[in-house]
Amino acid sequence: MKLRRVVVTGLGALTPVGNTIPEYWNGLLTGVSGAGPITRFDASKFKSQFACEVKNFDPMNFFDRKEVRKYDPFTLFGLVAADEAVISSGMEIDKLDLDRVGVIWASGIGGMSSFYEEVASFVTGDGTPRFTPFLIPKMIADIAAGHISIKYGFRGPNFATISACASSANALIDAYTYIRLGKANIFVTGGSEATINPAGIGGFNSLHAISTRNDDPSTASRPFDKDRDGFVMGEGGAALVFEEMEHALARGAKIYCEVAGAGMSADAHHMTAPHPEGIGAKNAMRFALEDAGMNLEDIDHINTHGTSTPLGDIAEIKAIVGLFGEHAKKIAVNSTKSMTGHLLGAAGAAEAVASILAVYNDIIPPTINHFTDDEEIDQNVDFVFNKASKRTVNAALSNTFGFGGHNASLIFKKFEQ
Repeated sequence: MKLRRVVVTGLGALTPVGNTIPEYWNGLLTGVSGAGPITRFDASKFKSQFACEVKNFDPMNFFDRKEVRKYDPFTLFGLVAADEAVISSGMEIDKLDLDRVGVIWASGIGGMSSFYEEVASFVTGDGTPRFTPFLIPKMIADIAAGHISIKYGFRGPNFATISACASSANALIDAYTYIRLGKANIFVTGGSEATINPAGIGGFNSLHAISTRNDDPSTASRPFDKDRDGFVMGEGGAALVFEEMEHALARGAKIYCEVAGAGMSADAHHMTAPHPEGIGAKNAMRFALEDAGMNLEDIDHINTHGTSTPLGDIAEIKAIVGLFGEHAKKIAVNSTKSMTGHLLGAAGAAEAVASILAVYNDIIPPTINHFTDDEEIDQNVDFVFNKASKRTVNAALSNTFGFGGHNASLIFKKFEQ
């Protein structure tokens, strides 16, 4: 069976460093930190009192009051990002076969904010249940995919993927696969997350997973730095339009790049810690290369998972060096989480967008907040620290890993017909 080719024709983003694609990309290139004191709730008694929040976002600018009441923030983020991607794709909805347009959307946790607020209201009340009838449809993790399809009338395959912080990378891989197999012509895909609430911050604090550098939030996310102490919680959404190549060419769509290949694996090691030698990460990257039919030397750039956790960064660089060997010295490696924080289930989509724009523009965003080399991390790797790097990027690999040992890698390359 001949697999169909898949290209990227639309992008959207709502992130802590920019609320549109141009703002997001400019924020990444200029090294803006999205971190600051938490405004969503009183965090004064929490170990971590800061996060990477979406800023200057008023849902009333996009939805009416009744809609806002029905949507959890993760759905609001998803709908806004998806709308930018749909518009940027230039697709004319009334000219499409809507049975062949699908939505695969991810969230690691779903409507955590809505669940927390309703339960908190109940336990502090007199015991009388007064749950909103919107609670269940607001919180279920598949609902953003449902609302995106409802808005545009997309009747193709529609579902959500959940694999912790690899969730939206898995959404992209599923969309890529379904188009290759001929199950649809277009997918709106990506992910969104909104977990900056007491349960989210408190839960990750208890895991000792997030930074407690309350005295200096803007430098707290320090991927690959010796003094990193955990990730910084982020929120937001990112969307992509994946399209079958001939379909995109026929309608004269702008093509950002081609989706070249994808790989997935499991660590089979620990509930939250990565395999110390990065075996699962290495396999995901290797499988992606095999899927793409590419050689090690074809990769110019890796947007790492790079969360700024003590164990994760070491394991990922071991995986990169272990797979690419000498060529690792020539691959521009960065972590955009140094600026956006960790968007959990939306991270894979947001970082895929950054990788695609690196391929499209031949510019690689930096990893900011690097102060001290870590002797446990191979410094022969070509890290892009603190300043963007302009160089030719024919192919970029985007890594995303999740609690539970889920690993996903995607390769994007310049489009050539």
